[in-house]
Amino acid sequence: MEYINALYDWFVTVLWPWMTTNVWPLIVLIPIGVLGIVRWIMWLVRAFIALFYSPYNTNKAENLTATIVTPVYEEDPVMFRRALESWIANKPERIIAVIDITDQTSMQIAREYTAVEVMEISEPGKRPALAIGVDATTTDITVLVDSDVIWDRDVLKKLKMPFSNKKIGGVGTRQHMYPTNGQSPTMWERIADIFLDIRYSLEVPSTVVLGNAVSCLSGRTAAYRTQILKDMREPFLNETFNGRQMMSGDDKCYTNLLLQSGYRTYNQLNAHVYSTFKPTFNGFMRQRVRWARNSLRSDFKALWQGWVWKYPFLAITLIERFVSSYTLLVGPLILAVILALGYWQVALSLVIWWLISRFIKLLPHFWRRPGDILLLPIYIPLSWLMSLVKTYSLFTINRHEWLTRSVSMVNNRAVRVARATQS
Repeated sequence: MEYINALYDWFVTVLWPWMTTNVWPLIVLIPIGVLGIVRWIMWLVRAFIALFYSPYNTNKAENLTATIVTPVYEEDPVMFRRALESWIANKPERIIAVIDITDQTSMQIAREYTAVEVMEISEPGKRPALAIGVDATTTDITVLVDSDVIWDRDVLKKLKMPFSNKKIGGVGTRQHMYPTNGQSPTMWERIADIFLDIRYSLEVPSTVVLGNAVSCLSGRTAAYRTQILKDMREPFLNETFNGRQMMSGDDKCYTNLLLQSGYRTYNQLNAHVYSTFKPTFNGFMRQRVRWARNSLRSDFKALWQGWVWKYPFLAITLIERFVSSYTLLVGPLILAVILALGYWQVALSLVIWWLISRFIKLLPHFWRRPGDILLLPIYIPLSWLMSLVKTYSLFTINRHEWLTRSVSMVNNRAVRVARATQS
């Protein structure tokens, strides 16, 4: 309470008298004020809608059979073992590991488990591996899982529940960061966890409530009706953007094809899975560039083709997400102008407001990880950096590189290249 009183006294005795005698700084703040109001309205709308989200809780789909399909390439052996053991504990009917022929270590690990079926693949790339695994599946549901993802013991049971609704064709999970060393996460892993909580506390539940239309069932873990995946085989393997064959973005592709065909998507936010993220700044940035390019390609195609307007709130979300990525840069530009003009009081007020507003928006994450409040001053400039990442991704949208794996597109074919930096 003392801090609030001190802040109020400062506003009344210092800032307000200064504001009443200095008009130009206030005029400079008009653009950021307008943008801020629009962004807050959108945030409040999503936050209100998200309050009405609830996961499915039914036994009507418990008899559905399920196969886990995981594409494996250059995976960390320790994480692969932990992932396999967590899937086995969920007792699916089958687990199919589609492993690149060059990855002998992963093959040896997978074959140690009698519950795991190993399929070798010579063609590089995640999409062919997924397609081969789906082709071999005979169960009602296919769960596509990245090879470093660790499940809670009840994930599969909860993933089945939404399939009691015949209109739902795909179901996602609630994802968390898992430290690469298994103990203390780095700053960049903690930042990745913040971004996950932002997505799963706001965008995902709001789009689920208004239309059952999630923009992306993340490839870390997503369940689909098997026959739907089989029917989508050819468009999935032959997706293009600007005449170029797509390599990554497989989860966005599956999700869009499913929505385009009239099925709905859902997220079971009580089904918790854990995945590693790159622990260094370089690795963090490389992942963000790849994901940004994938999102831009997918969202542009959805809006251009027009089918996304069957889900109005999802369409508005895609547009607002694209625009806000770049309007966010107005903030630091205006701050620089204010400082250049010497209006340090206004600059200080702006920074204080940013800290307060970001704290409010990140409350779901701070509730789960209170210690990450210390990252708040870093998160603000980092959000501006992410706008620059998306700008760079927009101008390099036709580059198809994995960036964190040694596979790239050359002449519209996925080929192995010199081993990528894994940091």
